[in-house]
Amino acid sequence: MGALPGDKMDTNASTTAFALPGGQSILSSASVDIQMPMAAQILAERLGRSDLDCTLLFASPEADTKAFAEMASGVFRPGKVLGCTSAGEIDSTGYTHGKVLGVGLPRSHFRTASIAFTEGEAHSTGALVRKILTARSRLNREAPDWPHEFAILLIDGTKLREDEMMARVASALGPVPLVGASIGCAEAEEPAMVFGSDGTGHGAVLLQVRTRCPVRTFRTDHFHPTSRRMVVTRADPERRLALEINGVPAAREYARLLRLDPETLTEADFTANPLVVRVGTDHHVRAIRCATPEGALQFHSALGEGMVLTVAAGEEMVMHLERELAALSLPVAPEMILTFDSLLRRLEATRSNRLASLSRILTRRRVRGLSTTGEQQGGMHMNHTMTGLAIYAPGTTRGPR
Repeated sequence: MGALPGDKMDTNASTTAFALPGGQSILSSASVDIQMPMAAQILAERLGRSDLDCTLLFASPEADTKAFAEMASGVFRPGKVLGCTSAGEIDSTGYTHGKVLGVGLPRSHFRTASIAFTEGEAHSTGALVRKILTARSRLNREAPDWPHEFAILLIDGTKLREDEMMARVASALGPVPLVGASIGCAEAEEPAMVFGSDGTGHGAVLLQVRTRCPVRTFRTDHFHPTSRRMVVTRADPERRLALEINGVPAAREYARLLRLDPETLTEADFTANPLVVRVGTDHHVRAIRCATPEGALQFHSALGEGMVLTVAAGEEMVMHLERELAALSLPVAPEMILTFDSLLRRLEATRSNRLASLSRILTRRRVRGLSTTGEQQGGMHMNHTMTGLAIYAPGTTRGPR
């Protein structure tokens, strides 16, 4: 994947430490060009901590990710690493590309347990639950007086199984806040990769965290439902294909409702005109990946026959993001906002010349993270969405959300 139009491609390292009064660092972040020689070692030096319990690594796939992951697992010992390939990074300069971003969680404020799931365990509820509960129990014994916890799940999205996996993990975690992302897609040129301290090749890795720091999960997208609805009347759930909508070929009916030409539907059309599905009182984006030669629509998330989809209309992205992130700073600003941000948002911002404006907001609000091909909060798998976790200094009283 080359640099996206409008993305920055500087080779300078950037480093940020977020500290308590008096200089004690709670979190640290740094980024370097992924193609730099000894990138893992340079990143470790930039993070500047020897007491990291875990380092999150989000790496551009433009270099040999497997070699980088193996190097990083040694460089950051005895601390753990959890990482994946990205579809773009968010560092101290905002949206960027071609880098590896590191976020360090020090032992003074965080204790972590990392679980890599095999293909069999991912589909076995019993095995999955046992591993999760065992890890959570161990963390409770390590830090019994720390009142907060959260979890991050990274999944290889090329298997098209994120929805069921996320639902199983969320159920096993119970009340523990869960965020995360799916990485890569079946049509991507570069292979997706999720890695941990024990190497690469994992289908999914879950990081459970116990912390002294209050946390707040969030989910936001800038779309709202319109009155134009449609029903999936024939589908292939295994391949996430809507074959018919309202009883006619799906691409043709979608184009009719949007007043588009069904013969020339493009990725830009789907990005500008996503669909949403209602879950309870909320609406979640069900983004379209492509139209097939047979006239079906392939989606980024699960769907099935009988699903009611609604055409969505978008709000202005810059004002919306500023408002949503500002709400996370009430009554006080977080030390860092860790985010999983849809690649579709980045593409939309690039096409509308809003990338620089959004980057300034991300920088000012202390946002770090990556662009993804699927996002999650709790047991929900979403698209065209920003999800994440705001981390606050110990003793902070969080406002309502």
